[in-house]
Amino acid sequence: MSETLGTQFESLREQLASDDMGTRMKALHASRSLPVSERFTLVGIAATDLSSRIRYDAVSQLGLVGTVDLQKSLEILSDRLYVDPELDVRAAAAASLGSLQLIQAFDLLKTAYESTNDWMFQFSIVAAIGELGAPQGFDFLVEALQSTNELVKIAAIGSLGDLGNLAAVSILLPLIEDPDWQVRHRVSQSLAHLGGSDAKAGLEKLANDPVAQVSEATRSFLSSV
Repeated sequence: MSETLGTQFESLREQLASDDMGTRMKALHASRSLPVSERFTLVGIAATDLSSRIRYDAVSQLGLVGTVDLQKSLEILSDRLYVDPELDVRAAAAASLGSLQLIQAFDLLKTAYESTNDWMFQFSIVAAIGELGAPQGFDFLVEALQSTNELVKIAAIGSLGDLGNLAAVSILLPLIEDPDWQVRHRVSQSLAHLGGSDAKAGLEKLANDPVAQVSEATRSFLSSV
């Protein structure tokens, strides 16, 4: 059985070197059936493929298989975060850094955020900071709350909840009155995640929100706080 898997691994590695993009795409897809250590090797190769579609898939998969070698994953993802010509690949790199909770990548992510005006890339970075769990991410997320892009702002609210710093409660409470119901909905989620008496008082207000999506979700959160 191991010999068969070894043969398959070598075959897929050869296919990833093919001039035909379709062959390389099929090889990357087929690698999902391999043991995680071998899959990691092939994903690492595909992360620098000529095709942005293949790079995107590979970089996204690193968020799952990168635990095989966190240092190597950090090197690959940091490289893609900074030098990849496609913003969607760079955004996927940010997401995978967050998924792997590579705290040492915080400064890289912060610099990348400050170097772009692309909201999708900024959104991915802000979301990743929450997953990352780096304590220094708190001040960064508070600043991201001031973004003029509503989706980036909403991501910052969610990440403050994920980060778990209770100091976020007093910062989020004023947003209970935000005119955007999606903002209020995310505030509700984050307050429920953070917990505490002040957060509960905020949730009790949101339980009477005029928008059903907010009030119903908040009542559900209150039952578990």
